[in-house]
Amino acid sequence: MGDRLKAADLARSAGISVQQLRTYADTGLLPPVGRTTAGYRVFTRAHADALAVARELAAGHGWATARTVMAAVHTGDLETALAALDAGHARLDRERAELAAVREALGAVLKGRAPSARHGLRIGEAARTVGVKPPVLRLWEAHGLVRPLREPSTGYRLYDRSELHIAQVVALLRKGRHPLAAIGAVLRELRAGGGPDRVLAELDARARDLHRSSLRRLGASAALHGYLGRLGHR
Repeated sequence: MGDRLKAADLARSAGISVQQLRTYADTGLLPPVGRTTAGYRVFTRAHADALAVARELAAGHGWATARTVMAAVHTGDLETALAALDAGHARLDRERAELAAVREALGAVLKGRAPSARHGLRIGEAARTVGVKPPVLRLWEAHGLVRPLREPSTGYRLYDRSELHIAQVVALLRKGRHPLAAIGAVLRELRAGGGPDRVLAELDARARDLHRSSLRRLGASAALHGYLGRLGHR
């Protein structure tokens, strides 16, 4: 018991409350906690170690993933833990692909590529291509952000390649939490042949965010790998 820690000291060192520490223990984020004969929880250096690893995971993947991973590790379910991490890395990879697609879309918008309407996609297909729901495209249309053509015989909306590119740019800016009015101003500049500086700045900011996220996840993986070794799981 020489490595026993007071709950208040452990919580303070992590910048959390004692109640949060108890919640972490109860949800499996920490390894099982022993109790004294009086019923008090007994925290040790092992719990401090687990808490440090959990914080690294949370910094890289978010607390939801950190809880899933640590709870799985502490029950010996490494498959679930690794699957959760893989899913996080896959999301990051998808974001990189989306960013590359938007860069390409922006270049296409600036070049003014626009095939004829007969090659366009209807709203459901267009929404799937952009990664949103059809009502979102309708909302953007109502705000003048996208301007789909209409199929003469049916009146159905048709998104040609040019409007799909515009929709991808809108989707990126919305992910950056830009208001619709601000996005409209950017698109008016683009449609009028203005410079893409504002969109390019957003793309660069997203790229920097992805770079930081990748480094944080790398650190989280290293911390977890070391922790698994200390637990004898490697």
